[in-house]
Amino acid sequence: MNLPSTLQQLGWQAFFQQQLNLQEFENAVIARVTAHHRSSYELMTVGGACSLIANPTLPQITIGDWLLLDTAGRFIRLLARKSLFKRKAAGSQLAEQLIAANVDTLIIVCSLNHDFNLSRIERYLTLAHEAGAEPLLVLTKMDLCSDVEAYLQQVKQLDPMLMVETVNALDSSCSHILQPWCKAGSTLAVVGSSGVGKSTLVNTLTDNSEQKTAEVRSDDSKGRHTTTARSMHFIAAGAVVIDTPGMRELQLTDCDDGIRRTFADIESLARQCRFNDCQHFAEPDCAVQQAIAQGNLDARRLTNYQKLNAEQARNTASLQVRRAQERQFSKMVKSAKSLKTRKYTD
Repeated sequence: MNLPSTLQQLGWQAFFQQQLNLQEFENAVIARVTAHHRSSYELMTVGGACSLIANPTLPQITIGDWLLLDTAGRFIRLLARKSLFKRKAAGSQLAEQLIAANVDTLIIVCSLNHDFNLSRIERYLTLAHEAGAEPLLVLTKMDLCSDVEAYLQQVKQLDPMLMVETVNALDSSCSHILQPWCKAGSTLAVVGSSGVGKSTLVNTLTDNSEQKTAEVRSDDSKGRHTTTARSMHFIAAGAVVIDTPGMRELQLTDCDDGIRRTFADIESLARQCRFNDCQHFAEPDCAVQQAIAQGNLDARRLTNYQKLNAEQARNTASLQVRRAQERQFSKMVKSAKSLKTRKYTD
């Protein structure tokens, strides 16, 4: 296993350096969160691994975060994030879940088989754009695909400027192909469905077999859920890579800008519609519907654009109500404590 011996190999950059004063840089311990458990956080420093006990007084922390500790290992503060991936918590739970922080490149892994799904790729692209990370689409299992070019043509219709690489994740040559994104100081996060080859890719990039892998079902290419928690790994070239479990539910929230950037073609067409509030269904002189009729825009893409917009608006509104309720409850608790204190001091 490659272990970092310098801050740069942990992913340290000028963005974080600028947040420290001289006293902090000389006396505080700089640590990066490498894993998050229910009761603690695993950290890595240039001096080695350590841990931090989770408690309610700490801010919301996730894998990839940078922390300052005192010499006794006590929490001082959380550094401002360069990027942040988040989603609405899975299921009916009304909460926001942080996925990873301070990621430079989001590697979206999709296999060249039954798993290939343009709408899912658009969802991950929205996540990357909103977080402020560079998306890189990696199409795996090219050795098992008879027509790679057909898949590439579909991807190019999403965004002609999207960076795409096709690899066999089991082949060590993929490390060379992805080398431009694996420079010292860079942090990458790998996302995608179960069975697409995320953990295999991480093992190849780090030149070990630390992450468990499993074969996919041959009849429908469905993968087995082998990665159960987010984990951080270190590449010999000096980059950091975060592996994530296959997320069966990736509900978006607060993603207005991410959607606009992912669907820039539809946003551009929408400005040519007769009505400013055109919903692109059956309104007259709708430039978006005209583009579909002329074969210049895929109807599937418009459907997914509308779906993601509705989803993120619904989730964002629900979370805002929840936050308002929590603030109101907090005020009530503080008021009650204040009254109780006055009662005993009068």
